[in-house]
Parts: sequence; C-alpha cells; structure tokens
Amino acid sequence: MGLPVSLISFFFTWFLSVIHDKFRKGRINFESTLELLAKFDIPFDYVHVKYIFKASDTLKTGHIGLEDFRGIYRAIAHRCEIHELFKTHSPNNKILQLQDLVAFLRNQQFQENANETTASDLIAKFEPIEEAKRNREMTFEGFLRYMSSDDCTLFKNEHRTVYQDMTRPLCDYFISSSHNTYLISDQLIGPSHLWGYASALMKGCRCLEIDCWDGSNGEPVVYHGHTLTSKISFKTVIQVIHKYAFLASDYPVVLSLENHCSPKQQEVMADYMKSILGDRLVTSTIDGTMPTELPSPEALKFKIMIKNKKLGTLEETLGRVGTDIHGQTGEVEEVQTTDDELDDEPSAKEPLLKKRRVSWKGAGPPRKKQKIKKVKIALALSELVIYCKSRKFISFEDSRENQKFYENHSMSELKARKMAKTLAAEFVQHNVRFLSRIYPKGTRTNSSNYNPQEFWNVGCQLVALNFQTPGVQMDLQNGKFLDNGGSGYVLKPEFLRCRNTQFTPYSISGNQHAVVLTIKLISGHQLPPSNLSRTNKADPLVIIEIHGVTEDQAKQQTCVVKGNALCPRWNETLTFQVQVPELALVRFVVEDQLSLASNDFLGQYTLPLLSMNKGYRHIPLLSKLGVSLSPASLFVHVTYFQQ
Repeated sequence: MGLPVSLISFFFTWFLSVIHDKFRKGRINFESTLELLAKFDIPFDYVHVKYIFKASDTLKTGHIGLEDFRGIYRAIAHRCEIHELFKTHSPNNKILQLQDLVAFLRNQQFQENANETTASDLIAKFEPIEEAKRNREMTFEGFLRYMSSDDCTLFKNEHRTVYQDMTRPLCDYFISSSHNTYLISDQLIGPSHLWGYASALMKGCRCLEIDCWDGSNGEPVVYHGHTLTSKISFKTVIQVIHKYAFLASDYPVVLSLENHCSPKQQEVMADYMKSILGDRLVTSTIDGTMPTELPSPEALKFKIMIKNKKLGTLEETLGRVGTDIHGQTGEVEEVQTTDDELDDEPSAKEPLLKKRRVSWKGAGPPRKKQKIKKVKIALALSELVIYCKSRKFISFEDSRENQKFYENHSMSELKARKMAKTLAAEFVQHNVRFLSRIYPKGTRTNSSNYNPQEFWNVGCQLVALNFQTPGVQMDLQNGKFLDNGGSGYVLKPEFLRCRNTQFTPYSISGNQHAVVLTIKLISGHQLPPSNLSRTNKADPLVIIEIHGVTEDQAKQQTCVVKGNALCPRWNETLTFQVQVPELALVRFVVEDQLSLASNDFLGQYTLPLLSMNKGYRHIPLLSKLGVSLSPASLFVHVTYFQQ
C-alpha cells in the first residue's frame, strides 16, 4: 500500500511541522539551527554545520532562511550513498513495504531469521513519519535512521553483553591487564595518581599492578621505586580499587603486587586490604577445601585476588585457618645471575639493584655464576595469596614437573618474545595449564607499549600494557576486550585451551577455519576535519589492518579523496585471506594525506574479526585516546566466509 500523497509533499509536510515554530520570524541564527537539527534526531558535527551555515549566510548577517536550512539538512542528513541503497530495494523509489524490508534484511544484512515481525519492529523504532508508520512502511527518512543506528553498527550487538561460557578455569581466558597502573605519564619523573586505577577499572581492566614500598610513619606507599615519580599511599589505592572495581565488570580483579616492603609494612598492607576490601577479598578457596584447578570467573564474581610471592603451599595456608599469624615472617629464595641474555631487562624502577636472572632450558646454560637471594615475606600477606602465587619461571620442563595450578609467572616482553618464537608450541601448552603475565621491558621509560598480539597468539592471559599511553597497541587492547560485553575476560579459542593442542601461530595446520574477508569501503560521514585546515576539509584515506598470527598480518588502503571530510566516497573493495580468524583483530584507520610521505591521524576503530556483523554497516570512529568522535563514521559492506 502506498502513501496517500506523493513522497515529496508528504516529507515536506512532516519537515515543515518540525521547523514551523523556529521560522515564524522568517530567519534563524546558528544556535536555532543546531536546535532544529537535534529535533530531527540526526547526529551532526558542530564544525561541519558551522562551516555549511557560514557558506549559506551569504549576506553575513548571522541568520539563514528556510531554503538555506533545507540545504544544511540535506547536506548533513540526506546521504546519497544510503539513498542509492534505498532506491535499489524500493520498487517505487519512495517506500519500503514490509516484504521489501524483509528481503533487504535477509539478503543484504544476513539476518536469515528476519520476518515481517522483525521488519515491523524496525519501522516502529525508526520511522519518523506517523502515516508511514501506521501503514507499516519505511520511508527514506526511516531507512536513514535505521542505517545510522546501533542496529547497523559493525560490532555485533550480541557481543555487547557477556555471552561466552564463564565457568571455565581462569587460565582459559584472555584477561585485560595493565602495567604500572598508578602512573599516568612516563616511568621516571611522571606523576603517580589514583586516577590511573579508577580509569583502568572503568575501561574493564581486571589485573592491576601495585608497586609497594616502605613509606614514612609506617605507611606503605605506591610509586616507581628509585625514580622521581611521585608517591601515593597504599591505603588510598586500595580504597579507590574498592570503589571502582566492579562498576564496569562483575568479574574478578587481580592485584599484582610488586612488593618491596619490609615485613612490618607488609602486615600493614594485609590489614588494609582485609579491612577495606572486606568480603570481596579472596582469603581462602571457594569452599575451604583444596581444589585441583583454578576457579572460574563466574565463581569469583565480585571478588578480588592478590598476586604475590607466597610462603609454602596453598595446602599449608588452608591448614592454618583460624590460627594467630601476626608478626610471623618467612623467606623465599630468588635465583640471581647477571646473564642479560637469559632473562628480563633491568627494570627502570631498579637501576641500582642487581638484575634478577634465572636460567631456562632451551636457551643454553647460564654463563655467569648464580646467586641466591632470600626475600622476607610477612605471613599475614602471604596468607592472602590463594590462586595467584608468583613463581619464578625456570623452564617449560620445570613447570610441567613442578609448577602447581595456582602458581603463575611474570616475564618481560623480551624473554616472552624469545620463547614465543623459539618454543611456541611449548609456550602454548604451558598457557593451557598456567597463568602467564607479560610486562613491558624496563627500557620503555616513556611508557611506550609492545604489540600485545604476539603474546595473545601463544595464549598468554595477562598481557599487561601501559594504559596511559595511546597508540596502535592500546587500540588492539581496547578492540580485543570490546568482546564479551567489555567484561575484561575473553574466552580463548579451543585450540589454546585443549591439553593436547598442537597449535602454533607460526605453523598453521589445516585444522584452522580460514576465512575470506571482503570489505567494501563505501563512504565516510562527517569525518574530523584536518588539524591544518581552516575549513571542514581533509584529504582522507582509509587503511585496513589485520592483526593476528604472523601469516595473517596484512594492511591495505584506499585511494585519497581530495578536500572532503563531510562525505568522502571511496567505493573500493579490499579482500583478505585470514587463516586464524579466532585471533584476528581488524583495525580501520582514517588518515588525512598531508603529502605523499606524510599522513595525519583522523580516527580509528578496532574489533575482533568474529565480532563483525556482515552486510551494510557503519563504523563509529574513535580518537587517539579512544574517545568517541560521533557522528564521524565509515560506511561499509562486509562479508566473510570459510574457504
């Protein structure tokens, strides 16, 4: 059934009814223009509207007429690429009837279960013209709003909530992790700040690092030791963690302590954690008995775990429940050597301390004599370490024979990278059973980050980054943990969880489900103007990057569209062969070409390949800091299928 009047007159009847009051005096100013655009529920960018308004105000009076406003509305709202798509699927180029909309959803949006009820719901939700809504028809105005909505975003709506199995052991998950969480700048003279913890937790981070040192008046402090970074009190850090821990995610938080405190101040730390965190603090196993594997995120919801060195075994801790341990201390041994090639880089926070070294099988014997250092630990703090006992890594063979399921190790990126390249299969198998934490090398004094993808590829769970430093690495981090509702826990693929796995990221077997990914870059919409432009212009291009196993690393880009940040059109199709889609992230980068050799960043968006919707989708762009640049977006058509 068609509309009772022509589409044009019907649209303008609706259009004029919305703007009638504002144009009583004939002309409107810029502020009224913005108010009217907001009434139409069309996202707009202030800079673009301001530029079009000035161009329309030919008399420079600060006011425009009705026809000028119509021109602004058409420039911002009536996107020709979406109008072309609408006409392709509308038999009369005016409306989509129910069956037309159902066909579009099934054939173009890959919604196999779409039916007339689905289409009716979309019309009720997005169609602004009441008569069309009553007739269960969608006009271009409704179609435009639908295509610009969250229903048509690239990221799958079902992945915006927790949908994965959360009942598996902790070692089966990638866990969002930060390094030197207290720092908000560089590693040498920058400030320590409580905001580092609050910000990380609000981003869904589930593993925080706390560097603890003896402070004055018996109060432990947190800072980058042996540097000029400022100090904050340990007590206030725990208070902030208590406040923000579960605002973004219900799932457990790990406090990774880098503990340099004396036994006396370690007891103070333990007292603060028990008194402030209360029942949230894990102080025993779930049922008080000795488990045989790590608990699940589901079983530890709203719980906070301590990761630190521990005296003795978990069995011994459970046996001491109810006894008085105040004032008791013990010692753990650390193996030391000065062999730089066998272990971690020296930490920038300990330039005056000896580098701690251990040998590991597969890299040859140590070339320097080893020393044994004994570290004192307060039993009160040790007893709070239940599921995350820190253990020095020696070798994969040693871990297979001697490491307990609740023990984990931390290693610098250099050592981890060496093992990932030379012993990849063993590294993968190790991470099936145990938690591994990777942290940036000590020479990254400017708080730069390594590429986390290479460690996710071998199943490392706690891949810790400097959250305060924007860049490609944090884009990958944020994109990875968009998945599973932003909970900070993403279930590893089965080939990184199976005990008999033969997977290695450097030698892909025929067991992987390779896909062909095809992305048609159609257009951009209200892109951020160039920083060097006095108008709303830019010369944009789009780069699509695939981050995954070595064989899948790829990058392609579109041509440059000259002088158009408002509505650039590319209409280019890029195709990728992806061997391990379960580990692949797709990063869309928009740049402004300044010269043949130099581009300026305009925006980006990163997400897991398997979290991508198929069909016609828009991609919201983010700034370097990960902040929304709405309404800046890309319009694409996506397909991927198994080879």
